Amino acid sequence: MNPEGDWSIQEIARLAGTTRRTLRHYDAIGLVTPSRIGDNGYRYYDAGALVRLQRVLLLRELGLGLPAIGEVLAGQRDDTAALRTHLEWLVHEQQRLGRQRASVERTITELERGEKPMAEKMFDGFDHTEYKDEVEQRWGKDSYTKSDLWYRSLSQDQKDDFLIAAAELGADWADAAQDSVATDSDEAQALAKRQYDWLGSIPGTPRTPDGHPTKQYFTWMGETYVADERFAKNYGGLAGATFVRDAMAVFAERNL
Repeated sequence: MNPEGDWSIQEIARLAGTTRRTLRHYDAIGLVTPSRIGDNGYRYYDAGALVRLQRVLLLRELGLGLPAIGEVLAGQRDDTAALRTHLEWLVHEQQRLGRQRASVERTITELERGEKPMAEKMFDGFDHTEYKDEVEQRWGKDSYTKSDLWYRSLSQDQKDDFLIAAAELGADWADAAQDSVATDSDEAQALAKRQYDWLGSIPGTPRTPDGHPTKQYFTWMGETYVADERFAKNYGGLAGATFVRDAMAVFAERNL
């Protein structure tokens, strides 16, 4: 903190785990504005701005898009009340993760004892079959079975790496959408290539004879991101998912 009692945009980006580009975008749309602009042209943020940024980031975690976040912040100006709502959600997530941890620890203990794990207790807090019916209906039971068996076979570290890669890809998509990047730009198409490669890393993905994900499957996934809010929240909401779908469609037409 400097003598003025605020923080520079570089410091806030580092502390909040975001980017200066994102903070500048939040400023441009009136979501989180700096408390002052220094003589050097740098943005500075006071404690009030930091509280607002914290609320924005928490709402992003809930899957809200930026327009919806703006509406929430405009309608709920009591920072303490808003943060209490966020705290309730975090407590709920903590409890869910606690149940997951307990179920895994219970399974380990039972296996170490040579006992048969109790199936009804093994998956407390999990929902890894959320898209089972949809995948089987569209692409067949074999596709779902292969992907499900593959995911179950991963170690926890491997699962963490896979999910972290997906989260990082989703965040990069959301940032590009916020910056109004053109869907046919090099940046958007590089993201589409990453999406294609990520989907191709999953066994059970419908493939061409040479082993690559099919054009039909790739474009269908893009449409699904928009049609299903469970997917859309991974890309910052409907607007972000629409950007992803359109960029994927360009990639498919050019390369598949």
